[in-house]
Amino acid sequence: MAAALVTACLLPEVAGSAETRDPLLAYGARIIGDDARTRIVIDFDREPRFSVHYIANPERIVVDLPATAFGFPAKDLAARGLFKDIRYGKMDEGSARIVLTAARPVKLSLAKVQADEAGKGHRLVLDAEMIDKQAFADLVKTQSWKDQAEAVQTTSAIPAPEKTAPGDFVIAVDAGHGGIDTGAIGVDTKTEEKQVTLAFAKALTDRLNKEPGIKAFLTREDDEFLSLSQRVLIARQNHAGLFISLHADTLKQKDIRGATVYTISDKASDKLAADLAERENLSDQIAGKETVAEPPEVADILLDLTRRETQAFSISLAESVLNSFRDQVGTINNPHRHAGFRVLQAPDVPSILLELGFLSNAEDEKRLLDETWRGKIADLLTEAVKRYRTAVMANGG
Repeated sequence: MAAALVTACLLPEVAGSAETRDPLLAYGARIIGDDARTRIVIDFDREPRFSVHYIANPERIVVDLPATAFGFPAKDLAARGLFKDIRYGKMDEGSARIVLTAARPVKLSLAKVQADEAGKGHRLVLDAEMIDKQAFADLVKTQSWKDQAEAVQTTSAIPAPEKTAPGDFVIAVDAGHGGIDTGAIGVDTKTEEKQVTLAFAKALTDRLNKEPGIKAFLTREDDEFLSLSQRVLIARQNHAGLFISLHADTLKQKDIRGATVYTISDKASDKLAADLAERENLSDQIAGKETVAEPPEVADILLDLTRRETQAFSISLAESVLNSFRDQVGTINNPHRHAGFRVLQAPDVPSILLELGFLSNAEDEKRLLDETWRGKIADLLTEAVKRYRTAVMANGG
């Protein structure tokens, strides 16, 4: 099959489409091959519709599916051959995605669904082969799919804070990662970061909403993927006065533990902050999003007085959080750090990224999974937000 045809391939819709039925079940997977040709086979309980796209920088193949539950062991689809990384998971309520990051330029010479021998299900067969850079660039050029349509669809489904009154202090609570982007993995329990951050985000939102005059809302309410720009847009569209992004990363140094508060800066405060920002900024890439250049007008805004004022407010919030944590929650050395986090780039919304702890540290991991500790953090963060709000109002904010 010609590559251009594979790119646009959509299998005919079967009776009772996946959108109106239970999710597909991907119950088996296998991968074979070498650095010239690689075959991936995924078993489904019924016939899946799918589409394929190619993305550059780095070279990736994206396979989009209807809502799918992935029920096979991760080791069965571990990267090998032409692929150095393979991710799969939920994108939103109606869709899932497989992202194949290639070790070198690659194309699918075959992409088809066929019934299995027993007639009880179907399998998706993907045959990849090595090509040159120009051939891959030509594949990418044949496509026209943009993030914008997805952003509008996703953000319109996010509810605004309920019963917001004039003068309410609106806070966007952002659970890091989600869907296909699992984030870090716990060292002992193998818990995924996206689950930890959502549990904390819900606890914090509930606690904040008990305070008069404060209305908090979640950027994501379940296990779905949001791009970094979508998270920022959701906060701005809901006129948030604060944006708090929650994370629980991993480090190679497993002895490092404790919370850290990050604010945005063009220059990283240190290597740890720079490395973390680089990893977090790869979230879109992991989910198979195209890299979209920042509009010139946004770049201009980031240099003006609005940005500098917002940065000052962000630093004030970070200091308020660390004051709440003092003698109550362990922090790393120099707990206020800064780097170029894309999720903190809203020019008019004071924003922090809070590392609750590190899933790479066994003691931190235990606390991150402890409901009582979660409640304690929510209480302390709420007190920090209240102090910040009081200070801003006192200064005419």
